[in-house]
Amino acid sequence: MSHQLTIEPLGQVLEVEDGQTILDASLRAGIYLPHACCHGLCATCKIRVTDGEIDHGEASTFALMDYERDEGQALACCATLQSDVTIEAEIEEEPDAQNLPVEDFEGTISRIENLTPTIKGVWIELDKPMTFQAGQYVRLHMPGEAAPRAFSIASAPRQAGEIELNVRIVPGGKTTGWVHQQLKAGDTVKLSGPYGRFFVRESAHRQEKLAYLFLAGGSGLSSPRSMILDLLAQGCDRPIVLVNGARSPDELYHHDEFLALARQHPNFTYVAAVSGDAPDWPGAKGFVHEAAKAHFNNDFRGHKAYLCGPPLMIDACITTLMQGRLFERDIYTEKFISAADAQQVRSPLFKKI
Repeated sequence: MSHQLTIEPLGQVLEVEDGQTILDASLRAGIYLPHACCHGLCATCKIRVTDGEIDHGEASTFALMDYERDEGQALACCATLQSDVTIEAEIEEEPDAQNLPVEDFEGTISRIENLTPTIKGVWIELDKPMTFQAGQYVRLHMPGEAAPRAFSIASAPRQAGEIELNVRIVPGGKTTGWVHQQLKAGDTVKLSGPYGRFFVRESAHRQEKLAYLFLAGGSGLSSPRSMILDLLAQGCDRPIVLVNGARSPDELYHHDEFLALARQHPNFTYVAAVSGDAPDWPGAKGFVHEAAKAHFNNDFRGHKAYLCGPPLMIDACITTLMQGRLFERDIYTEKFISAADAQQVRSPLFKKI
């Protein structure tokens, strides 16, 4: 049994299957609703129900308080329809967003490589090409687990038939443990995508004549790599700088590829930084934000910055960028929020990022 969902202010009407959440139905129709944790804990996907009946599902009473429920508010990631429903949602106009519908895919693992001691490269040949924007991610389903795990796509959009994921093993993580210890070439996997609003704001770069700055750490390199490969393939001639950090030289991956790209493209600069003890390391030393500050002499004006990595790295980079006269409108990042992380307070200054 299905019900109709009307999304205002768009006036668009969707058919929603029994048990399907409002968020899932919207994303599969190519309508982006702001969201983050997808566990009913962070309140990013809060909407208002103006007509009809819903089930709030597992929405946390901290993220959605009783008085908010009485006022008709709901969390799109948990709410399911009990009748035809009309909602009011915060729909952001984003000129560079392609608003691609989320689809389900099956894929075959074509190869797996050890990129670093803690990160594996996983290449998946899909049953049909996936159209995505560089910087977006997929949700990979582990057999026997209800909740899929999000991984950024590390390959360029032009490789639509085979995607690359870079998976860092997380202590105690079921899905990353499965990828590192059990998954092998020839296995079949299920995934869905594309998800996310982390992509290059190309129209602003063109109109304002701004350069590109990418700051990455660990497996957070995935999205910037996809973006940079896409920009260079398009013939972008504006300055592009990648500052990539790791604790040790053996944790830097795709390092030779970026060195080669820097030799091939005069507008691309690659800064690799190591924060741990590495006396023989010839490159930059320190954390990502420190290497960026030194490279730009603490002046980031004229750039848009794209940040991807651990939360502490992102917070340090935001502070450094703002001290170097780059502000909210020119800083973009996307943090994957787990059920545990979602209970932490998010900065209201960067709530749209």
